[in-house]
Amino acid sequence: MEALKLATIDDLLLSSDERSELINGEIVRRPMTRPLHARAQGNTREELGSFNRRAGPDGWWILTEASVAYEPHECPCHDLAGWRRSRLPALPNSLIDLPPDWVCEIVSPGHERKDTQQLPLLLQRHRVAYYWLIWPEAEERKLVAHRLDAGSYRVIATLGHQQPARVPPFEEIELDLSYILEDASS
Repeated sequence: MEALKLATIDDLLLSSDERSELINGEIVRRPMTRPLHARAQGNTREELGSFNRRAGPDGWWILTEASVAYEPHECPCHDLAGWRRSRLPALPNSLIDLPPDWVCEIVSPGHERKDTQQLPLLLQRHRVAYYWLIWPEAEERKLVAHRLDAGSYRVIATLGHQQPARVPPFEEIELDLSYILEDASS
C-alpha cells in the first residue's frame, strides 16, 4: 500500500490554476464566485473601508482573496482577511505567512463544511482572534461572528440582515448589515 503524499505550498505555487488553495494537503480548485457571494464580499470590504484607509499602527490591511500560508500543507484562500498594521507594517510581495487578526468567509451552498468545520480548526490552532461567517444566499441571511476564547471559538454575535451592528474587532463603527447582506433581486 502506497502512502498518501500530501501536497505542499510549493506544489500549490507550481499549480497553473490560479483559483486553487491548499486544504489538508490537497490542492482544491475554488468554485466560481456566485453573484450574491461576490456582492457580500465587496460590500463587507467597503463597509470596513475606514479601517483599511488608516495608516499607522491602528490601521488594518483588509484583503479579498487572501492566500495565507499557515502550515506546509495548509494555504487557504480567504474571502476576506485582515491584519492590524501594528503586526504587519507592510504587505509582502508573496504569500503571507503571518496569521491574520480577522478572517471572514462568505458561505456558499455546497461549501459549508470547509467554512464551518475545517477552517475554524486551522484558525484556532494559529490563534486568529476573530472569525466571521456570512450567509448571503440562505433564506435567513446572516452574519455570525466568533471570538477566540481560551483556544476555541465562541459565538459573540448572530445578526440578521435588518440589524445595524457593532461587531468586534470593528465595533468602532456601526455596520450596515442590510447593505452587506442585501439581496440584489429584491
